[in-house]
Amino acid sequence: MKVVLRSDVDGVGRRGDIVEVSGGFARNFLLPEGRAIVASAGVTEQAAAMRRGRDLREAKDRETAEAQVSILAGTVLRLEARAGSAGKLFGSVSAADVADAVKGQKGVELDRHHVVLEEPIKAVGTYEVPVQILGDIGTTVTVEVVAAG
Repeated sequence: MKVVLRSDVDGVGRRGDIVEVSGGFARNFLLPEGRAIVASAGVTEQAAAMRRGRDLREAKDRETAEAQVSILAGTVLRLEARAGSAGKLFGSVSAADVADAVKGQKGVELDRHHVVLEEPIKAVGTYEVPVQILGDIGTTVTVEVVAAG
């Protein structure tokens, strides 16, 4: 069954795509949830409009991401955290803390999901933290964790 996707569906396609799916999948999932409409002659024009809108939105998002990367490239963020005498933190520095520091120190609104920390930082020191803003657009920021007080 041919359908036009009204929203992105993992493993199937993106908004505005005309895809061939099984009848059961379309009738039981895509159509009742409003994620797709049955493809007909008049709907193909609507699908083209959806794709154009998606392309414009993606171009704008890409420009925004590139502007953020240019601001963040080579950035050194200084974070203060309570620590013991051996340099071990009372708690940790998470991706959300790094995102908040970016907003406070650079004025760039950054989602915590864009900060790629494999595990939270638990000791005083200097760390290279990757920031992946959009697909292949990203940079690395230096996070300097110092003992507060």
